[in-house]
Amino acid sequence: MVKEGRFNHLCIIIIMGSMVKLSIVKGQQQDNKVKPLYRIFEENLKHHSHQIALIHNNSNEHDNESAFKTAQNYQQITYRQMNTAANKWARFLVKESKQHFLQPNEDGDFIIGVCMQPSDHLVTTLLAIWKTGAAYLPIDPSFPANRVEHILQESKPIMVVCDDHIDKQRFGKTLTFSITEIIDNAQQFEENLIPDDMLAEGSKHLAVVLYTSGSTGVPKGVRLPHEVILNRLQWQWNTFPYKPQETVTVFKTTLTFVDSVAELWGPLLCGLAVLVVPKLITKDPERLVQLLEEYKIRRLVLVPTLLRSLLMYLSLDGGTCGLAQNRQKLLSNLQMWVCSGEPLPLSLAMNFFDYFEEGAHALYNFYGSTEVMGDVTYFACENKKQLSHYDRVPIGVPVINTVIYLLDSDYRPVKTGEIGEIFVSGSNLARGYVSGRDPEKFLENPLAVELKYSRLYRTGDYGSLFNGNIMYEGRTDSQIKIRGHRVDLSEVEKIVIELPQVEKAIVLCYHAGQVDQALLVFVKLRDDSPLINELQLESKLKNQLADYMMPQVVLIDHVPLLVNGKVDRQALLKLYETANNNEGDSSIVLDYDYSQVPDELREAAEDLFETVGNVIGRSTRTTLSANSNFYELGGNSLNSIYTVTLLREKGYNIGISQFITAKDLGEILHTMTKDCETSMVEDDNELWINSCPHLDMEAIPLQHNHKNEVIQIIVDSFYGKADLEQWLKPDILPSDYSDLISDIWNDLVEKDLSFVVRDKNTKRIIGTALNFDARNEPEVEVKSKLIIVFDFLEFVEGPIRDTYLPEGLNKILHSFMMGTHEDLNPQENIACMHFMEHEVLNVAKAKNFTGILTTNTSPLTQQLGNDVYHYKTYLDYQVNEYVHTDGTRPFAKAPDVQRAIVHWKEVNA
Repeated sequence: MVKEGRFNHLCIIIIMGSMVKLSIVKGQQQDNKVKPLYRIFEENLKHHSHQIALIHNNSNEHDNESAFKTAQNYQQITYRQMNTAANKWARFLVKESKQHFLQPNEDGDFIIGVCMQPSDHLVTTLLAIWKTGAAYLPIDPSFPANRVEHILQESKPIMVVCDDHIDKQRFGKTLTFSITEIIDNAQQFEENLIPDDMLAEGSKHLAVVLYTSGSTGVPKGVRLPHEVILNRLQWQWNTFPYKPQETVTVFKTTLTFVDSVAELWGPLLCGLAVLVVPKLITKDPERLVQLLEEYKIRRLVLVPTLLRSLLMYLSLDGGTCGLAQNRQKLLSNLQMWVCSGEPLPLSLAMNFFDYFEEGAHALYNFYGSTEVMGDVTYFACENKKQLSHYDRVPIGVPVINTVIYLLDSDYRPVKTGEIGEIFVSGSNLARGYVSGRDPEKFLENPLAVELKYSRLYRTGDYGSLFNGNIMYEGRTDSQIKIRGHRVDLSEVEKIVIELPQVEKAIVLCYHAGQVDQALLVFVKLRDDSPLINELQLESKLKNQLADYMMPQVVLIDHVPLLVNGKVDRQALLKLYETANNNEGDSSIVLDYDYSQVPDELREAAEDLFETVGNVIGRSTRTTLSANSNFYELGGNSLNSIYTVTLLREKGYNIGISQFITAKDLGEILHTMTKDCETSMVEDDNELWINSCPHLDMEAIPLQHNHKNEVIQIIVDSFYGKADLEQWLKPDILPSDYSDLISDIWNDLVEKDLSFVVRDKNTKRIIGTALNFDARNEPEVEVKSKLIIVFDFLEFVEGPIRDTYLPEGLNKILHSFMMGTHEDLNPQENIACMHFMEHEVLNVAKAKNFTGILTTNTSPLTQQLGNDVYHYKTYLDYQVNEYVHTDGTRPFAKAPDVQRAIVHWKEVNA
């Protein structure tokens, strides 16, 4: 008799009077009220119909610059607007279905394909499809024609909805509508659909069909009903509830990947705003971090590869255009990091806590597959000490209403500590595959006591139980025979990954069982690893592997991934096959063509080409020239960051975004060399780097007709983005700043110490610097909560000004406020700040001031002051320690890393 232990997660079986612990792990039991997800969405409208549901950039996804615009360019859709649009579109889709007499497929499912880029229209379309009573089937716009044809032929969707720019012919005879056609033809019926309005009277409960991107074989469609998704969401809501300050989440995962379901509908069914992130931003760590920062995102789902890319970016010793920034503050709000899709390396988890504070941030390892709604087990990594107990990151314990079995070849539970195949039972199981394919994957459960555990899904993975947590032990299909010996590929992979030079290792068998069978390990070296070749790595492995287990090492510079984020094993085997047919020459000698490089840039070009060649290495099979595209050569966002790092170490100033968006190496060459051209300020030897030469800037003394534009810039810069004011909201308003500037405006103009910056090309004002004599500042009565900020600034500046700085008038120029136009991109913003700093220095000299006093609360301006302009730091103050005159700590919620730095710079005559 099997007795399940709820509290210790272990199943105990009584055998001959002794107790043996078996590897059966049961998640917490919870009763869920089952209902379609769209009905939950509709019912919740009474609580938050006017709240923001979607935040999106409606620019063309194919326009790089538009896709990279920041928060002010994003539009917002309320829950009521989204629901109303979905109702209209759903009625249109039902009407067209009935007019064309469309029928369900052989599984009895009504399915509607969706081929769209991430947008507000995409999300609304998904809701509309649910409201019709159908399930949505994502078809990625990047899918090749043969894959699309297979999906359509097997799943037989009744229709497809696509973006306007997509050619409908790729969907063959399947009825297809562009999103604009739906919008233009949908009738004005705003009410929610009742069963009579729906396909099959709303009796179908299938929600999503996802085609798995397996590395071998033909893709299979997984059928996920509403109740399965709901069970996964209920676990998420209970285990990781949204906090009151968590108002915006992100939707960035590819729709064809199962993690997108929970990432999107988890927050939308709880009334949160979802920020729809364009693919171009997802691929650019700098832009992605910027967006996550702007919206103070608190949780993120990502594959370990993207995590490594972000950590590398965050750890770069330099920021945009090569300028140092205080990166310790970046993503301080992002407290919950979820890794899924592939094994999470222990070293990467450790690296996570090298950057993020233990206790304040947590890294979660989720395990699962599309067939079990993405996630069936989870493990929380909260600190390095916890991880030190394991040689791998566990995949943890089951989600609610789920049981994990580790079984032997006879389907009997193995003993604790032994390795068994992972089987899943419970409420997270899919309904099966489209057209009933591979029925052997879904079995009757002979160990079940309760009805909801009557089915088993065979994962094809091995696992073991250690300290109450499930450990991932590799794939069941990773065993092959070599010269009569059984070899476990995961065992070889584990040995290779333990080499200190290795970051990633994938062991595969080429043409298993055939004459040309070969055991291969594709290795990506660590970015900080010294140069080492294939033969040297194989030499290191010979001491750790039996002779018959020795693989051939193939060095790669990036790991090819499928759409769902998993390793593309077929691409790796193709890489080996191509190299093997290269006349037997396994060594790749890179060739560089400098014919299009001007003589004066030849030295820089050699540094660039050789750096790129060393980073990309084996995958580079063509001559590198000025016309070569980094990504066509085999680069990706991860090794692009590494390349930028190496170039910076060689003295070249180039931003990550500049590198990523460059069309070819020639553009990169001109950018990095132009950034190195400097103009010296003759009187004081200050270095000014013009990182945006397309801006032709001029400084104009402040005049009365500048008032409205200056006020708008100050409001946008300080109310919208200031570091101190964020902790005082909602007690401060934009009008507090406009009132303040209005009160001191006449003094600002009359003192003739302030200026605006104008772009000569567009004639628009893009920045302003407001300055006073520190010992002759105007008296102004601040009646709002903004007084707290000025009291704080006086608290940190006053003692420095009165004790250490020169006495008397016309000695201390106080750099009071500096702001830039909200439309400037990061590079333009920094260029404008460079220019204003240069001009403030000119003002100080022209007016015979001794020096400049300023307090910087922005990490960027702090680093500019320290590292670029060489200000002297008189005080570095932790803002959350400030006690106001009323006894309160107004900035108590600020993290310890938030500082206020009082800077002083003497002006040399």
